[in-house]
Amino acid sequence: MTASTGLGTPRTASPELLRSVFRQHAAGVAVITAHGSRPVGFTATSLTSVAADPPLLSFGIGTGASSWPAVSEAEHVGVHILGEHQQELAATFARSGADRFGPATSWHTGPEGVPLLDGVLAWLVCKVVARVPAGDHRIVLAQPVVGDPAGPGRPLLYHQGRFNALRD
Repeated sequence: MTASTGLGTPRTASPELLRSVFRQHAAGVAVITAHGSRPVGFTATSLTSVAADPPLLSFGIGTGASSWPAVSEAEHVGVHILGEHQQELAATFARSGADRFGPATSWHTGPEGVPLLDGVLAWLVCKVVARVPAGDHRIVLAQPVVGDPAGPGRPLLYHQGRFNALRD
């Protein structure tokens, strides 16, 4: 006997089904940065805390992404938690072909040569410890080495294909 969920007809698993389901999942917004021959970065909603001891986090990146070549070789990456006041910054780092480190982006070189974005809620510089194949992506495992959790504001969220502010 199968239980009825009242939610409609189940669909066979596919990339579109996965995208549709995850549009329902609100996620925090982060920007991951690295330095290769030039600074690179991308917007990520796949950031996850993996372990507290030792501290580990993960994020996914597509192997076709413009940032992948630098991230695939980087020893360290920057992880930035964006605030609700940074929707345009999130959009810039999500947009293909954008000048992500152009004049509109306030940043500086941080520890280990990692590009750090200014005005974020929190940031970490992390040592990359593994890159795990996962379909057309890689799951990057990284260990924080230094950071700051005390930036101003409230978190930026991503839901239904849009950046949103947290509501009380």
